[in-house]
Amino acid sequence: MSLEWMAWTMPTAIFFITIACLLVAMTIWQAKAPSGERKGFLPIATTPGDRLFIGLLSSAYIHLAWLGLTSLTLWVAFVIALIWMIILMRWG
Repeated sequence: MSLEWMAWTMPTAIFFITIACLLVAMTIWQAKAPSGERKGFLPIATTPGDRLFIGLLSSAYIHLAWLGLTSLTLWVAFVIALIWMIILMRWG
């Protein structure tokens, strides 16, 4: 696969392809089995799509904070963000 036209690296491409797949999967899931809003530990009632959006946004902030505050490997931030997404999607 040629990614030179956007100067992407393979990890960058995998990252954006994964997000696109998540959005497609969430769309199909909600089309086949719509779910209503529910109240978890977040201060608002949310749908699974809302929690996915909040999770993606907060994961980006976790990564940015990690880059700005530490010089450790970014894989640690990835694991933290992944755990956060699981918690948010399950109990958020």
